[in-house]
Amino acid sequence: MASQFDDVESGENGPVEDEFPQWYILKCQVNREDRVKRELERRIQLSGLSDDVEEVYVPFERVKEFGPNGRQREVKHKVFPGYILVKMKLNKDTWFLMRETNGVGDFAGSSGRPMPAPPEDVERLLRFREGEKAEKPRVESPYAVGDIVRIVSGSFAETEGEVASVDVNAGLVTVNVKMFGKDTPVQMEYWQVERVNGNS
Repeated sequence: MASQFDDVESGENGPVEDEFPQWYILKCQVNREDRVKRELERRIQLSGLSDDVEEVYVPFERVKEFGPNGRQREVKHKVFPGYILVKMKLNKDTWFLMRETNGVGDFAGSSGRPMPAPPEDVERLLRFREGEKAEKPRVESPYAVGDIVRIVSGSFAETEGEVASVDVNAGLVTVNVKMFGKDTPVQMEYWQVERVNGNS
C-alpha cells in the first residue's frame, strides 16, 4: 500500500527530500510541547537520525509576573502553543519518525506535502532564544493604561480610578482618582489594586 509520503514524492512539485536541513513546523497537542520534544529527541537518537535532524525547538520566553500579594514569580510562556520547530532534512525516514511520534499531529501548512516554514516566521521565532539566555526575564504587567481599577489597600481603599501609567519593572501603577472634582494621580503597587469586573 502506497504511503502518503510516496504520494507526495510523485506530486507535481518535484521530490520532497531535502539536500540541506530546513526548518519545519509540527503541530502537536497543546501543553505537551516539551514532552513531545523530549520524545522526538529520544527517537531521533534511537533511530540513528541525528545527522538528518539537527534540532527540535520549542520557543518560549521567560516572564516575570506579579501575584495578588505583590510577590514576583518567573514563569515560562510558550510563544507558539501547539507547535514545535524542527530543523531537519526531510526524507522518508524523518517524515515517518515525525508522524509516528506520539503527540505529533501533522506538519503545519502542509497541503499534500510538508513545506519548510517561511524564513520570516522562523527568524521571528528564533529571536526568542536571546530572551531565553537573557539575565533578566521580560516583566509582564497585569494592568494597562486605561484600565479601571479599585484600590484595595491604603488611604484610598475602595476608591475606583483609571490607570494612567504603568511602571512594569517596579511593579507600580499610577491611578487617577477623583479628589475635589479633579483627577489626582496616586501611585500604587500592583497588589494594592484590582481590576473592576467587566473591564478587559
